[in-house]
Amino acid sequence: MKVKANLSGTEYEVSLSVADKSAVVVVDGRRYEIEVRERVRGEYVLINGTNVYKCRVEQRQKPPAQGGSFAVALRETNYDVAIVDPKRLRSGQSSTAHQAGAAEIVSPMPGKIVRVLLEAGANVAAGDGVIVVEAMKMQNEMKAPKAGIVISINAKEGATVNAGDLLAVIE
Repeated sequence: MKVKANLSGTEYEVSLSVADKSAVVVVDGRRYEIEVRERVRGEYVLINGTNVYKCRVEQRQKPPAQGGSFAVALRETNYDVAIVDPKRLRSGQSSTAHQAGAAEIVSPMPGKIVRVLLEAGANVAAGDGVIVVEAMKMQNEMKAPKAGIVISINAKEGATVNAGDLLAVIE
């Protein structure tokens, strides 16, 4: 997954690839291979070679995959982090801009489907949860970008998905 991250006022190009308990992160061309261990929900131990870091992540608004922000505490320093989806910027659309036609919910990163909250044919309101994807031991609820009817669910619980995979369609 490639995004732009605003870290306490400075913007960075970030690429993230996750597999099991490890992550490869590229920040403005600098590559980091990190082992990630979740202590409790929202608290992690990050291991980069011989360096060990304690990290706490608190979601502030909507999920990062939908352009949200969160607070990160790393080595007793607090950071405000906002994620900007470059694809959304190029298209000139926000998650609420799908008023006409079908809206697609796609996986923001590789992960595993933990729960499918709705079935095809269900009525849904904007912001309702549709599917829960787990990546790096964090569960991300994919929400409906608009009110409508769920036309299709293209994911099953326990299935593995890649970044960009179509999970559901709402019309």
